[in-house]
Amino acid sequence: MPHVLPSLPYPYEALEPHIDAQTMKLHHDLHHKAYVDGLNAAEEKLAAARKSNDFAAVKHLSRELAFHGSGHLLHCIFWNNMAPAGKGGGGEPAGTLLEQIQKDFGDFGAFKSHFGAASTAVEGSGWGLLVWQGPPGLGKLEILTSEKHQNLGQWGVAPLLVLDVWEHAYYLKYQNRRAEYVKAFWNIINWKDVEGRLKKARS
Repeated sequence: MPHVLPSLPYPYEALEPHIDAQTMKLHHDLHHKAYVDGLNAAEEKLAAARKSNDFAAVKHLSRELAFHGSGHLLHCIFWNNMAPAGKGGGGEPAGTLLEQIQKDFGDFGAFKSHFGAASTAVEGSGWGLLVWQGPPGLGKLEILTSEKHQNLGQWGVAPLLVLDVWEHAYYLKYQNRRAEYVKAFWNIINWKDVEGRLKKARS
């Protein structure tokens, strides 16, 4: 079945003033849709290649599959990782998630500083990611950065919290001031969604 663009879980303007409505509309309706369309096209062409036994373009198509598939997956997480400030977004984590953060990073402040610095320092386009690394029950939280979202740098991780730092995610409002965008992100993080992803990854 073809992949489809999921609806946003809130209106375009819901994350104002931290992320503006125009950016959300362009980011979701155009950029995310392009990943969905690219993923479907790559899968169709690879299916045709298998049927004809013509794999002359397999290197290119494999890259297209990785690029668009990763973009689609991470954006699906990204939208749900956020919620309107004061209405599920912002504040600090609690419960199981906070306990794991304290275990793996010392305290929430150290985690916040590490995640913010890593996300701000991504060279070019990419993502900051909080991930669960390792098998259920035996792993730990780690912070990774991804330059080009198909290059995560580690295998076997489950993304829990992702921050898109491609310029299309913030440039209309913040221009080249990525650090301000990263700082604003803390006001709209949906910690319940992040904790739900952690529980699934650990189980």
